[in-house]
Amino acid sequence: MDLTLWQYQFRVIMLGDSTVGKSSLLKRYTEDLFLESINETVGVDFYVHFLEVQPGIRVKLQFWDTAGQERFRSVTRSYYRNSVGGLLVFDMTNRASFEHIKEWHAEVCERVQPHKVLFVLVSQKSDRDAHGERMVSREEAQKLAGQLGMPYVEASAKTGHNVRDAFELLARRIYQGLLSGEVELQEGWDGVKCAAPQALQLQRANLTKPSTVSKNNKKCCG
Repeated sequence: MDLTLWQYQFRVIMLGDSTVGKSSLLKRYTEDLFLESINETVGVDFYVHFLEVQPGIRVKLQFWDTAGQERFRSVTRSYYRNSVGGLLVFDMTNRASFEHIKEWHAEVCERVQPHKVLFVLVSQKSDRDAHGERMVSREEAQKLAGQLGMPYVEASAKTGHNVRDAFELLARRIYQGLLSGEVELQEGWDGVKCAAPQALQLQRANLTKPSTVSKNNKKCCG
C-alpha cells in the first residue's frame, strides 16, 4: 500500500502535564512499543500514522507531542492554532494532572479561535488501577468530559489497553465533523488538509441525516 496516498490530513496535539504518558501513548499507537523509560519531551515531537476511517477513506494523522512543563509552554502554544484535534491526557494516579485538564482545555480554546478543535479526554495508566493506585474515579472523569463536551477513554500505554480506541475515536470524530460541517476547511489553516475538496462537498451533499449538523457553532472546542 502506498503510504503517500491519503484523502485527508488531520493535525492532532497531545496535551497534559509532564509525565502523564503522552509520549508513551503515541509510541504505543504508532509503533506498538512501550518503553519503561522514555526521554522527557523537550518542546514538541512529531509522529505520523495512517488510518482508514471508513472503507476507502484514508487519513494521514500528524501528531504533535507537546512538553508539559511550564518552561516550554511558549513553544507549545504556537502549535495550538493549526490543530483540529486534541487528546487531553491525565494520569489517573496523579490527581493534580486531572485538576489541570480544565486549564489545558481553556488555554487551547482561547488560542484557536475562530477555528474548531475536537477533543477526547484520556485517563492514562489504567493498568495501575488493579494495584489500588487510582486517584481519580471513572465517575469524576466522565463528569468532567461531559462538562467539556467530549468522549472519555481509560487507557494504558503499558498494556496497550484502549490506546487504539482513544486515537481512532478522535480521528473518526474529526472526520464526522468534516462531513457535518462542524469542521471547515480554511485557507491558511493546516488543521485539516483535503486532497480532493470537491469529493468532500459531494459527501456532504449526500448526507441524509440533518441531525449531524452542529447545533452550536459558537463553541470553539468540543
